[in-house]
Formats: sequence, structure tokens, C-alpha cells
Amino acid sequence: MNTPLPIESFAPEYTPDTYTEEELWRVAPFFTNLNKSVYAALIFSPEVIGALCSRTSRAPQDLRKIFLDEYLTPFLTDTATNDLPAEASAKAGASQKYGKTLKEFIAFLHAHPIESIFSNPKARSFYAKWLAQYGDDSIAQMAGMHVAFSSLSQLAIKHIEDQRIGLAPIEKSTRYVNYSQKVNGAYRYYTDPTLEQMYLKEEYQVAMDNLFDTYTALIPKISKYLTEKFPTETPNVIEKKAFDTVRGLLPVSCLSQVALFGNGQAFEYLVTRSLKHPLGEVRWAGEATYEELFKIAPSFLRRVKDTENQETALAYQEYVAGKNSRVATLVPEELSGSIESSQSSVTLVEYDTEGENKIIAGILYSADTNTSSWEDTFNAVAILNTKQKQEILEAYLTGRSARWQKSGRAFENAYLRFDITMNIGAWRDLHRHRMLSQQRQLFTTHHGYDTPIELIDANLDAEYRKAMEGAASIYEKIAKHDVMLAQYAVPMAYRVRFMQFTNVRSCFWEMELRTIPEGHPDYRHIEQEKFRLLEKAYPLIAQHMRVNMGEYDFARRGQDEKIQEKLKALEKMNA
Repeated sequence: MNTPLPIESFAPEYTPDTYTEEELWRVAPFFTNLNKSVYAALIFSPEVIGALCSRTSRAPQDLRKIFLDEYLTPFLTDTATNDLPAEASAKAGASQKYGKTLKEFIAFLHAHPIESIFSNPKARSFYAKWLAQYGDDSIAQMAGMHVAFSSLSQLAIKHIEDQRIGLAPIEKSTRYVNYSQKVNGAYRYYTDPTLEQMYLKEEYQVAMDNLFDTYTALIPKISKYLTEKFPTETPNVIEKKAFDTVRGLLPVSCLSQVALFGNGQAFEYLVTRSLKHPLGEVRWAGEATYEELFKIAPSFLRRVKDTENQETALAYQEYVAGKNSRVATLVPEELSGSIESSQSSVTLVEYDTEGENKIIAGILYSADTNTSSWEDTFNAVAILNTKQKQEILEAYLTGRSARWQKSGRAFENAYLRFDITMNIGAWRDLHRHRMLSQQRQLFTTHHGYDTPIELIDANLDAEYRKAMEGAASIYEKIAKHDVMLAQYAVPMAYRVRFMQFTNVRSCFWEMELRTIPEGHPDYRHIEQEKFRLLEKAYPLIAQHMRVNMGEYDFARRGQDEKIQEKLKALEKMNA
């Protein structure tokens, strides 16, 4: 029998940034630590912390280093203004004034740390009483915090992002950031220590290294092909397209950065659902989150490790984490075999046949002149002719001229259920839509994988396929011991099966957003097919949706290629 491993052994590899003495003085007061991969931000300017966390998706650096280099140092360095033009001199003068105030503020924080300033006894006793003792959860929604992970696998990040309500995550992109760099001579992927007990650690690392080696080798090759095919595109555009083309090689174990904003209730639940999770990395992440947040808001977390009611706290954690494992032995034999898929697909499993009438009834129900019951309103709509229904929909949506403008709550009165199979890389973008019910199955190699058409056209697909098959081999070996753990070995080009149960209002938002030319073709095709299915179910509604059914060579190429050509022509004329 293997001895249980300590929680620290499940921490992902992480090398902290180094700072000079001056840099430490500048940045230390703004974070709970500078040497761990998990930390809470102590920045109370909404604009600054919002701008900083938004950098997560594009920046390869640690957010703390970005904050030092871009939000502190430039304003703490004296700049001469004598020889500058008047407008520039005024801006420089304002920066100097801000820098002086900022330097005084940092000095104040060293004398009076934020963690001490905000440990107000009255506020903490309030939450200890009304949240921890009496369970008034709504008051924990009144405050929010920012937590960042500098090194966490995609599998653990998805566990966090599965929580739909109360958390706002943003993670480092695989489309716009190069993941080929090594740290201390090793690629950045997670290796669970229990693999060594299975005698599969070395074979797993060989397969993961091969994925990253192939990813690294294909970037310049596919870049050369894309440059020849699209000679008018800039090197920057080509580079990002190259990253995007080969990102399917990155495994679910790939280490990345994610920043979270969440209210107190959401973070308490996140920690609760993590501490007893089957995966050690997730348990470690839960402990690390608890440790950092306890420094600044311990009253929000008292129930997580309640010493007075420890049995209740542990039982709740076991309940939340063990749902799937408790049911696994009860799955009917007819469902126990793996059902393989040969391609991406979308199926409309069910929809409300009275959906359009319910939506129109919802529109009328809230009209100023209507005081009828829901039942009477619905019955009145049921006998309207098509023209009358169209007029009501037209009036309700008149003035909506852009996809970001909300479609109205009346569209929440009808639901559809889609069963979808698509590659994990593209699924990650649809997973971000949280105002609907989503359930996914485990990541597996059983549904096959997608091969980018660019690699096929460039005759580069052979080495890509070889790396994919190597990953599938080690996946199967690990899965014989632990299917949860085997997920780490799955590259993101492999497909995942998931279900969306969504109302029509959410369909407006998701289908319109994810079919724009700037979006990725893998998820654009899925959303276009979902729209075709919705159109058959609700034709009166579909004609008001701003869904783009076009095809584009380059994601983010622009909404109108003719406009792009004109802009380039104008640039040449101006030059």
C-alpha cells in the first residue's frame, strides 16, 4: 500500500521572479507574497487591478512583475520636463506629482501594512457572527478579492472555472502566447507525483516532452508556410496564427496563469469544493487559496475549517467532491463502454415546442398595459397569427443594432439542450459562457482529435499525428489505474463531449459573439451549426439574431476583407 503523499508534493513547478532591494520595497506591499505561485492582490484601485488582471490573457510574465515594471517603476522615476512641448510637459508634470504621492503611499504601507489596516475588529466580528454562525450567505457577496495563480495546469484551471457564479476568471491564452519556452531546462507541464508510484512517470514525461518538442519545432515551419500563403500579413499576425495552429499539441497538463476576481461566498465555495478533490493538484490549489485569502479576509473562510464544527465542514467537502465517484459504480452497463466520435458534432437533443409562444407571452406579460395572468397571456398568444407574432418581436427588438446590446429577459422563457463534441482547445472558449448549464465528461482520447487544415496543406501533419498517438498511448496506460489522473496526458486537439442547457437569450449572446470573423473557426463552426438547429426550432426568433454564417481564412482578419484592402491602400498612399 502506497503512503499518502503530503499536500505540498502536489504543487506545480514554479520558479519565482527575482527582485532587487529597491524593487522589493516598491512592490511588496501590494501582494500577499512575492515568492509563491498563488497570491492575493492588495490593490484597491478598480482601474489598476482591473487593467493588471486583464493582462493575464496575453502576457507571459508574472502579474506581480508586470505591476512593478509598468504600473510602479515608470511613475517612481524622475523625468525632466524643461525641454518638452507644453502638452507633454503637463503630462510629465502630472506623472511626477502622482509618482511623489505614490512613493509616499508605499512608504506608508511599509509602516502600516494593508493586512493590518483592514483587519477591522468590528467588521470581522460581524462576519464571524452573521456569516459563520448564522449562515447569512448573502452578506458574503458584498465584498470581492483578487487571487492569481502563476503556475497551474489547464485541468486545475478548468476545475476553478467550472464554478459559474461569483467568480470572474481570465487566463493566459494559448492562441497568442508562445508556450515553447523552458524553465530550468524543462517544459512547463504538470507531473502528478503519484505517477511515480504507478511506474509511469518517465513514460508520461517522454510523451509530454514529445508534444512540446513537436509544438516548438512546428512553429517556425508553419510560420514559413503561412508567410508564403499570406504575404501581405504582418509578422505579428503570422506568429499568432502559428501559435493558434499548433496549440492543439499542448496537453491538459500545460501550466498556465489565471487571475480570479470573486466575492467572499464564491471563494469559500471554491475552497470547499477543492479540499477533498480526487486530484492532488486541485487539493493543493484549494489549500493555497485558503492560505492567501485567510491573510486578508479570514472571517469569510471560517466555515471551511470550522474547529467547532469540523465534522460538518469535512462532511460537506466530502459531499461536494465525491458526487461523481459515488455514482460511478451505478452507471448502467449499457453506458459503461467508451463511445467514440470520429468528428466534431452538434445535436439538438430537446427544445420547448411552445418556446416561441412563451417568449412572446413573456414580452407581453411585462407590457405597461397588460395586467393579465401568465396563463391568460400565454393562451392569448397561442391564437395569434404569424404576422401578429412577428410584429410583437419586431417592436420588442427595434433599436437593437449591435450584438453586445442585450436581447431582453423575455427570451429566457424558452430552453434548448445541445449535446456537443469538439476539440478541447476550442471548447475552452465556449466554457467561458457561464449563464447557462454546462456539464462535460472527462477529458479522454476516445473521441479522436482534430488536425488543423494548415498542417495538412503544408505537409506537416505526420509529426503532429505521431505526437498525438504517443499521448494517447500513455493516456490509456494511466487510465487503467486512474481515469481522473489520465486526463493530464490528453492534448487539447482531442475532442471532449459536453452538454449545454441554455435559454434563447443566452443563445443570442453566445451565437452572435462566437460567429464573428475574429473568432476561432473551430468554435465558429459549432455555433453556426447550433444556430441552424435553433433556426429550425424557432424560425420567428432566429431571423432577429445577428449571427455571422461566413467563412474566413484568418481568425481576427477583420469583418470585411474589402475594407481591409482599402485601409492598406490608404496606408500606402499616406506613406
